[in-house]
Amino acid sequence: MAAVQLNGIYKRYGETQVVHGVDLDIEDGEFVVLVGPSGCGKTTLMRMIAGLEDISGGDLTIGGTRANALPPQQRNISMVFQSYALYPHLSVYDNIAFGPRIRKEREDGFKPRIEAAAKMLNLSNYLDRLPRALSGGQRQRVAMGRAVVREPSLFLFDEPLSNLDAKLRVQMRTEIKALHQRLRNTVVYVTHDQIEAMTMADRIVVMNSGRIEQIGRPLDLYDKPGNLFVASFLGSPSMNFVAGSVMSDARGTALVLDDGVRIALPEGRATQGARVTLGIRPEHIEAGGAADVPFTVEVIEPTGAETHLYGKIGGNSWCVTTRARPGVEPGQRMTLGLPLAHLHLFDTESGKRLD
Repeated sequence: MAAVQLNGIYKRYGETQVVHGVDLDIEDGEFVVLVGPSGCGKTTLMRMIAGLEDISGGDLTIGGTRANALPPQQRNISMVFQSYALYPHLSVYDNIAFGPRIRKEREDGFKPRIEAAAKMLNLSNYLDRLPRALSGGQRQRVAMGRAVVREPSLFLFDEPLSNLDAKLRVQMRTEIKALHQRLRNTVVYVTHDQIEAMTMADRIVVMNSGRIEQIGRPLDLYDKPGNLFVASFLGSPSMNFVAGSVMSDARGTALVLDDGVRIALPEGRATQGARVTLGIRPEHIEAGGAADVPFTVEVIEPTGAETHLYGKIGGNSWCVTTRARPGVEPGQRMTLGLPLAHLHLFDTESGKRLD
């Protein structure tokens, strides 16, 4: 296994810089997920760790060894890609054995590893089959088996579940997490799916425009996002936002929206007259609450266990999630309760969290 350190890593293509001075320490045996929107630099960063992209500047250390100039085969890593990259004319066994054979390992040396990996990944009954006879999830397991057999110190996963349907994605992310818990190898996992990040990671690295926005444990980032970008990116449905000015009077401190709607705020969280953006997650809103926050329902989306109400507050689109079966129709007005303990406040200009 191996710890990984990135110190001031950046990537430039000609005059265009796409990764800007990334600093990141990954502990030995840790499962770290790089997450962010398309084009944020997460895959480029992973490819630099893998040795598939040159590092324009900074230092990369893997297992205590500076790896900037090391070729991929000398970094003791295995990478699982978005595409399964299986040889269609080879059996499952031969696909998994391809790497050891290229490295000229003895068959009696790697065969037990293949059998152990196949058992771990529920592939023992499929070793003689060709890839075309497998489901998408089984093909991805073969790609994982090929990585496991190499016995790397570092696993790299580049959006491995994006080609699977929703049900298989749920199943496979559980299996990848279980695999990590058995092997305890260091894992760096790239995805744009924040649900994958929340459910799989020991720590999440949120990236945007080639920079790290925030690093932390999944629930820490969810409960206390450091800025508006992280707050809006993590969570499904996304956090609701509304901007206004902080005002204090005999009734207490409140955020006053441009249309005059007043939302009570915790005392001491923001300065009088400051321009502030308030955020609250849909599941923390009390539908039909006692607070005098008017909400006009536009769309009702029942999902079974929950119901999502989409509408507007002060011209801002909001979502309210409730486990109750609300007796409202599109076009109706209702009031919302916004518990003070669940309010997030951000400086509107800088986007930074106000503690």
